[in-house]
Amino acid sequence: MITFKHRGNFKNTEKFFSAAQKLDVRNILHPYGALGVSALAAATPADTGETASSWSYSINVTRRGFTLSWTNSVIAGSVPLVILLQYGHGTGTGGYVEGRDFINPAVKPIFDKIAESAFKEVSGL
Repeated sequence: MITFKHRGNFKNTEKFFSAAQKLDVRNILHPYGALGVSALAAATPADTGETASSWSYSINVTRRGFTLSWTNSVIAGSVPLVILLQYGHGTGTGGYVEGRDFINPAVKPIFDKIAESAFKEVSGL
């Protein structure tokens, strides 16, 4: 047999969740979206600079929360050029161009700042 006893109430818990529902996460994420665009533009290998200047971001609401996405609009054939730069690709003459991981190091500090900021926001409720 399992028994459960409790004292008190859930006033503090209800207050926390009520305040959390009122948070506008999009306003919190916008500066990080712009920061990510700058970091990615600076880290993108550049011949003409077109790919580096073609980064953008979007914030979307999902059923599970919010997503912050960075995209690049330069397409090579049917593939985003940054994917070819990141992971490498074959050439038309049978050669191979090795990829260079420039995306992950550029956005890692942004992710760390987002986590820190989110923790501060939630801790302050």
